[in-house]
Amino acid sequence: MLSSFALLGLGLAVLLFVRQRNRNRSGLPLPPGPRKLPILGNVLELPTSFEWETYEKWGRKYDSDILHLNAAGIDLIVLNSVQVTTDLLEKRATIYSGRPHSVMAMDMVGWNWLFLAMGYGEAWKERRKLFTRHFHSSGTTVHRPRETMFVRRMLAQLLAAPTKGLEVTREMVGGITISLAYGITIQPKNDPFIDLAEHAITGLAESATPGLFLVDAIPLLKHVPEWMPGAGFQTKARQWRELQERFRVEAFEKTVRDMANGTTQPSFVSEALEALEDSADAQRKRDIIRDTAGMFFAGGSDTAVSAIHTLILAMVSFPEIQAKAQKELDLVIGSKRLPEYSDEADLPYISAIVKEVLRWKPVTPFPFPHQLIQDDVYNGYFIPKGSIILANSYAMLRNEEDYPDPDAFKPDRFLKDGKLNPGIREPSTMAFGFGRRECPGKAMALSTLWLTTASILSAFEITKSLDENGNPIEAEIKYSSSLVCHPLPFKCTIKPRSQDAVDLIRSVAETH
Repeated sequence: MLSSFALLGLGLAVLLFVRQRNRNRSGLPLPPGPRKLPILGNVLELPTSFEWETYEKWGRKYDSDILHLNAAGIDLIVLNSVQVTTDLLEKRATIYSGRPHSVMAMDMVGWNWLFLAMGYGEAWKERRKLFTRHFHSSGTTVHRPRETMFVRRMLAQLLAAPTKGLEVTREMVGGITISLAYGITIQPKNDPFIDLAEHAITGLAESATPGLFLVDAIPLLKHVPEWMPGAGFQTKARQWRELQERFRVEAFEKTVRDMANGTTQPSFVSEALEALEDSADAQRKRDIIRDTAGMFFAGGSDTAVSAIHTLILAMVSFPEIQAKAQKELDLVIGSKRLPEYSDEADLPYISAIVKEVLRWKPVTPFPFPHQLIQDDVYNGYFIPKGSIILANSYAMLRNEEDYPDPDAFKPDRFLKDGKLNPGIREPSTMAFGFGRRECPGKAMALSTLWLTTASILSAFEITKSLDENGNPIEAEIKYSSSLVCHPLPFKCTIKPRSQDAVDLIRSVAETH
């Protein structure tokens, strides 16, 4: 006689088989892709790391910009080109703006309050509207004085810690986001709010990675006890949930206490709470403010840190590009002041470096996936309702028609006759998501990255560190594989270009 577990497994197999047989009644083919096994589909060959690289290769193998994969009954649609992505995620946004429900991330770890991961509906619209009201592109200039203050402080910290550039820039980004969101002043080193955010966001990135946890394909597994063999995912979920719960409330509650004590600085939370009127649903609106602030802190810090660390890695690896940037800065800015946002139009090479940083090593090679909410047909292919849509930004940013020699770091590809070339596709249109799910903090992230790039290169030289024998230590160009990709730790030295630079930074730091 079959055991209960065997019967359950057989039942699931039959259910998946029947479900797949009944999905496509249109008679049209699915998009091309690897051959599927019965029941399992492509589970055994789906990559578990650097998926975007494999999917780019499969796109070439099957000569298609759109691929279909199946993970034990879950349809995956990979989009490898700007054209297909625009056609579906932007022109058909009304049916392609859903979010797949991650059992691990949403149910077990508890990130269901994060509007990045919410389904397309009223709850998502309400939170995004609130976020956009405070951080929309036309309003980024309001926040620039505070961003500038943190960038200036970062320069002074680099003077004191020339080999700690990665740590110093991480603290700067955390300081900007937590200040704008909560009005909290961080500690110079090892700030508890920033440490908590880093650990919590790591759990978010891993738990939300499609295909990484079997429980997303078989939700019944979430009921498996933590002590059972093979239930290590339960331990991770418990630990990540504890971090998520603290991340959601601790900074918010500190701002509320500071407001009560009259010691708070202006921030998104303080302004939104002060504007909150007494009403029957005041508590619900207060929760929305809390969750929207958490979204800004989560979404703004990790991605910006990754981009700035890629900038530093590129400057260490390609000193001739750094020298060319400094030549432009010296000509336009000189040595008597630091760059300002108002200088951007006069520094096209700096802007080209920023664009190439976003293109060369995209922060999110796979932006958070979309989900199709009804059956669709595209270019003669049937796309089933419920399909998880994976826009492969990595493949798009390596398209050789747009960007010849894509492996090379070449800011000049964006220039023509010494000016930015509007005929070259803008990388930020692929680096921050697509359609109605585009990152709402995109404008602020770009402005912070630009000022950080201009400021560091104006005052400092980024070089390889030396070992105990005085030999240069090579900085390897290697990255993590996650929802947000970071360069693996590398060594470098960030030293002032001159005594004039030292004096300038110190004098400016005294005013901030």
